[in-house]
Amino acid sequence: MEFEIRLSGAVEVRAADERSDLGSTKTRITLASLAWDAGRTVSVDTLIHRIWDDHPPGKPREALHTHVSRIRAALRIAGEDAPRIASRTNSYVMYVDPDRVDLRCYTSCVEQARSLRASGDGEAALRLLDRADRCWHGEPLAGINGSWAEHLRATVGETRLAAAMTRAEILLGEGRFTDAVPVLLPLAADHPLDEALAERLAVALYGSNRTAEATRLLQRTRQRVVRDIGLDAGRGLHRVHQGILSGTPAGALFRQEGGEGVHPARPTRQPPDNLPRDIPWIGRRDEVRQLTSALCEGQGASAVVVTVEAIDGMPGVGKTSLVTHVAHRLRERFPDGRLFVSLGGGSPDRTATSPDRALTELLRLLGTESQELPHKTDELIALWRTAARDRRMLVILDDAISSEQVAPLLPGASPTAVIVTSRRRLPGLPGVRPLSLNVLPPHDAVALFTRRLGARGGVDEADVADIVRICGYLPLAIEIAASRLLARPSWTTADLLRQLRRARLAQLHDGERAMTHVFSLSYRALTPEQQLVFRRIGLHTGIEFDACAVAALTGLTGDAAERVLEELQTHHLVIEKSPYRFTMHDLLRGYARSLVETGDSDSAEDSRQAVRRLMDHYVQAADRADRLAYPVRSRIDIGVESPELTGPELADAHAAEQWLITERANLLNTLDWLAEHGTSRQLACGVHVLVGFLEMEGHLVTAEPLLRRAVAHWQTAGDSAAQVRALLDLSSVYNHSARYAEGISVANEALELARTVGDLRLESECIHQLSITLWQTGQFKQVRTLQQHSLNLLTQIDDKRQAARSRNMLGIAHLHLGENQEALECFSMALADFTELGDGRGRYSALNNIASLSERMGDTETAEHAYREAISVAEGMGYRREKATLHMNLASVLDARGNTEEALSIYEQVLPVLREVGDRRAEAIALNGTGRAHRTAGRAEEALPWHVSALSVIRRIHAASEEADVLYDLALTERATGRMLQAVAHMEESLAVSKRLGAPVEEARAARSLAEMRGVLAQRR
Repeated sequence: MEFEIRLSGAVEVRAADERSDLGSTKTRITLASLAWDAGRTVSVDTLIHRIWDDHPPGKPREALHTHVSRIRAALRIAGEDAPRIASRTNSYVMYVDPDRVDLRCYTSCVEQARSLRASGDGEAALRLLDRADRCWHGEPLAGINGSWAEHLRATVGETRLAAAMTRAEILLGEGRFTDAVPVLLPLAADHPLDEALAERLAVALYGSNRTAEATRLLQRTRQRVVRDIGLDAGRGLHRVHQGILSGTPAGALFRQEGGEGVHPARPTRQPPDNLPRDIPWIGRRDEVRQLTSALCEGQGASAVVVTVEAIDGMPGVGKTSLVTHVAHRLRERFPDGRLFVSLGGGSPDRTATSPDRALTELLRLLGTESQELPHKTDELIALWRTAARDRRMLVILDDAISSEQVAPLLPGASPTAVIVTSRRRLPGLPGVRPLSLNVLPPHDAVALFTRRLGARGGVDEADVADIVRICGYLPLAIEIAASRLLARPSWTTADLLRQLRRARLAQLHDGERAMTHVFSLSYRALTPEQQLVFRRIGLHTGIEFDACAVAALTGLTGDAAERVLEELQTHHLVIEKSPYRFTMHDLLRGYARSLVETGDSDSAEDSRQAVRRLMDHYVQAADRADRLAYPVRSRIDIGVESPELTGPELADAHAAEQWLITERANLLNTLDWLAEHGTSRQLACGVHVLVGFLEMEGHLVTAEPLLRRAVAHWQTAGDSAAQVRALLDLSSVYNHSARYAEGISVANEALELARTVGDLRLESECIHQLSITLWQTGQFKQVRTLQQHSLNLLTQIDDKRQAARSRNMLGIAHLHLGENQEALECFSMALADFTELGDGRGRYSALNNIASLSERMGDTETAEHAYREAISVAEGMGYRREKATLHMNLASVLDARGNTEEALSIYEQVLPVLREVGDRRAEAIALNGTGRAHRTAGRAEEALPWHVSALSVIRRIHAASEEADVLYDLALTERATGRMLQAVAHMEESLAVSKRLGAPVEEARAARSLAEMRGVLAQRR
């Protein structure tokens, strides 16, 4: 008879249409205490505390026994299925399936749903959340008071919040923003300080076109956090708020920090002050604070060392505005004058203010008469330093061109402070403290534009965010854009945005200023060689680049390209983001591209040839790197390298792998360019070169369609050997993305074609690829047969490396078929050959397999040692997916050896990596291992969601070889939580899968456990 113990709403027992009469509140809380811990032993002392808090009756044990007797009587309405309450020494336990207890079923469903959502099965997670909702009948333990009842309500309340958040995250991920709002909105009032809830609700409101409500919610939450906690809100709230302001699509936003002393006598005349006017200030809080603090250091009358601050940055970044603003703020601290001198570093005629002329201007500002000024430079310097010796002044030397220009203008031993601005860095100045300005943060850029507009209609927040983004968050560009809008009263922000999207650089002008003019001043100050490099960078298809790429674009040598990049960095026309890796501001890149497009210095053919050389550079460099990083691949000859192209220096496999990772974005851009502009052969060669990298880094979606085009090209070209290799590449991609049926089909096609070619080595490679997929789908006997045939082929051609790979795979087949001695012989021979050949990747693969065999044979000490050795070999090689897999395997044996917490820590680290690279099979193994470790630690209820999630992944990818293991562990966990019927059902499934696969070890294991479970069930009945 179906029955249910309800703890949500009124505590009661229901069977069919009947309800039990539990009587008193104390009996109901006793039932709740036992049912909440269904299947777990609860001590008498714990029960007494839950029922009576700290005020038990005179004979609490007798009273407790009375309540238990009433519960047993009430449970009889369930008939033969009635739960049994066993009395033990100083404890009780209720034997009942936890899923028959509504709150236990509710919390279990929610935890399983959260795990499924994390593994990507949102549909199954929603089904579980719907089931959880059907278990909910109201406030837990309604009408029951006491500390334990309150604690239970609080615990379940957190689960309710987690359920709503999980459901909302799934809906948000599917773009169902309107559906997510009613899930989250009722919770906002009860959790006003929950920033994660506020973030998701704001995204849902924003995605439902309720932007004003979203921004008010974020502002209200931030204010409450500051008021109630005393800390600023976290980055998440700021990120969401900024994303809304910048018009980021809601979907992307969801998926996506002493005394003053006595001064000398002052001159009676008014101190000089020719500072430009200050402007209402926005942002740059850290820079203002740093500069202010520096200028206020050591300002006593005895100060004898001049303070020199050098502010550098690209054109238009706001250097002059910053120092002017700081100078106005510190006006009172420099009572002897504020002097501003332009040094003309950006003059269009490339002439700059000479030191003599600047010194003359400084002295005149101090009141020196013309006839008193000397004519020699040394005398001007001496007079300036004498005049500044006892004065506390602030001197701004704006737009300097070089250190040599500035050095004579420094006042020497004086309390005077100097700020120098320049478009280039100024090494060599004594005592200089440089500060490089970057563009504004997005929220400050929006505030600058809004402040500049003032009160004006036709302003849309999302439009403003897009406008400042198109301006590259560059202050001058933002100022010009705002001025342009102010000059057109009939325009709205949408009109300005439309113009900027059409031609942003050309539209960034007002009546007096233009960004192209500002940039041209810096460009015209360059040498012809520097100008060439600047222009050609505009043709680069990526964001970051190195000297080798610039050499390809320009025809310069690598050394010359590196030198010019350093010079452009000094001019702030490129940025070195990391050692030897450069980038360029978007507006500067657009300006560089516009110089190429005008054709004044570069013809269209020059530009085409430059881009072709860049693509050739990346493909050829990637081919060299790939041959080092993945030496065992069967390769297509892509042609002779161009000797004029400068390639990276790659000393070994690790350096090659790191280069591939560093150039990840550029290599993907190269494939995009080849797919759109290259010939079919160029694309086929390019994707073949990069497929190993694409697999290891998880770019499988990118690889598949390009590989299909490659297969078609080689077929049309009549190159059967190349077609076989392209099919192998495609099969490998299918295998890594867990599309096993397609992988087997393509590998079989490759094998049939290879046999017509008559290339034994190529035939063996096809067998190897086919075997990998067959192994992962549990077809071990077929793998054994294929690899034995492959070894015969390789013996004929004496290929030791391929033979070692074949023995390694043959050992895996023996391992799964329970042929342990044969497996050990294969792995040992493979390891010896890989070691002799210096094949690190093969070596750690063989070690991993030896460890797996040892673990199966119960020798966990040897297994741990072998796994750690494999990890040590792989550590310097950089294969993310394979290193994560090795660590995952180590976690399994650590759990078996009792180091459960260390195992859980490793699983936590590797899961995100496996998900990122798209290895669903390994992800499922890690999920299952995490569940097993929790069960080992005595946390079976916590383990259950991990196994459920693992089973969901395994069944989606049809990885039969792992299904038996997951079902086995799930059944053991269900047994540990008291869910015996489910445990028996899943163990029966595990047994059936093991029989189908022909895996005798797994079959025997499942049969033993199933017999034990059936025996326990029989005893309970």
